[in-house]
Amino acid sequence: MTDSTAIAARNADRNAWRVTLASVVGTSLESYDFYVFSYFSALFSAAVFFPTQDKVAGTLLAFLTLATSYFVRPIGAIIFGHLGDRIGRRATLIWTIGIMGVATALIGVLPGYATIGIAAPILLVTLRVVQGISLGGEWGGSILVGVEHSTAKRRGFYAALPQLGSPIGTIVTAVLFLVMSLNLSPDAMLAWGWRVPFLLALPLLAVSLYLRLSIDETPVFSHLVAEKKRTRMPVADVFAKQPVALLVAVGAAMLGIGSYSLMNTYTISYGVTTLHFDYTQLFIATTIGSLLQLITIPLFGLLATRIGSARVVWIGALTTLVIAFPMYFLLQQATFAILVGTMIVGGIFPTLSWAGLGGLMADIFGQSIRYSALSIAYAIAAALSGLIPLVTEAFGNATHEAWWHPGVVLAVLSAITLIAALAAASIARKRHEDTADAADVLHDEEFAEATPV
Repeated sequence: MTDSTAIAARNADRNAWRVTLASVVGTSLESYDFYVFSYFSALFSAAVFFPTQDKVAGTLLAFLTLATSYFVRPIGAIIFGHLGDRIGRRATLIWTIGIMGVATALIGVLPGYATIGIAAPILLVTLRVVQGISLGGEWGGSILVGVEHSTAKRRGFYAALPQLGSPIGTIVTAVLFLVMSLNLSPDAMLAWGWRVPFLLALPLLAVSLYLRLSIDETPVFSHLVAEKKRTRMPVADVFAKQPVALLVAVGAAMLGIGSYSLMNTYTISYGVTTLHFDYTQLFIATTIGSLLQLITIPLFGLLATRIGSARVVWIGALTTLVIAFPMYFLLQQATFAILVGTMIVGGIFPTLSWAGLGGLMADIFGQSIRYSALSIAYAIAAALSGLIPLVTEAFGNATHEAWWHPGVVLAVLSAITLIAALAAASIARKRHEDTADAADVLHDEEFAEATPV
């Protein structure tokens, strides 16, 4: 490597760090906004926004409202994916995070069912739709600004770092609810305390917008503009040119997204109502598991630079498949130590799949449609995952809360992701060998070193 090449690589690495920091802050706000509502739906929204005559029906309606933002994500993915591939990654990400933050804050000022009746859940669902649309374009762009500012050898690492937003959002949300629950009575929490986390989205939004306004457009998109290689209809091209890759990407995302939906939404409700844990214990256990992810996600990102993102994803899927049933069997003992162990073990192995996901997707799609492709694949997987708390709740009722019922759901998610990740490794190798995109070849010149099966 010449001196000038080495200097260019170091400069690219420093710039990638700065851009990735802005990306991590943005995904942290996204996750915070999302998990605030996830915890809220599991513990409070049934009582605040829905009729309380039927507790089971209220809980199911709360989970359905949570799932609403998942269902509309594909719409947001189409809108913001198109914009990301046409007007740029940076500008699109500024819009997505702004919409998300404002919608979250507005939930914090909504009156409840006791005040305005049926209008309360209608307004709540409306704001969840707005949140879901913005989320549809957030993740793909956050991954790409890191990936497209980095060197090829470091791609897996920088693709993993935005995934830190999920545990950061979980930690901040869980700690906030824990502090509030220790200092407020249950009546105060239901009366006004639940609003505080939603309103805190505004100062977090200000920080995120400041950081995103300070970053540059990615070199990859700038190259596409300069060379007039932007696609006029990128969303259509995703389905027309890479439909198999899209299907594989959706499958690869199922465990990473679905395990969060299962562990951080359904398991919290299940732990309180069936296993009779105190929800404070559940928050502590969730926070411990998320703290560990702050270490494991960067480490798994480094691992992806050595063995390939697809391999990291399928190893995570395989190990999760192995531990799914033993984990939920032990949880029936209902001790706090086992609960913490469940959150740790149930976090580490799916986190492998989560950390490698962005790199896997970036490796299998062409540059001119990447924003659309990543956004659509992630949004479809998220929409499917949004059903997980509802399906698992119904499955639990049908099996009379058999200890293995959440294990079945986790095992199915693991199997889908395992098969998809193996397929993705093959697609990535073939794309590198056959690509006719000279820009991709230049950007991916070292890619073959990081794509073994």
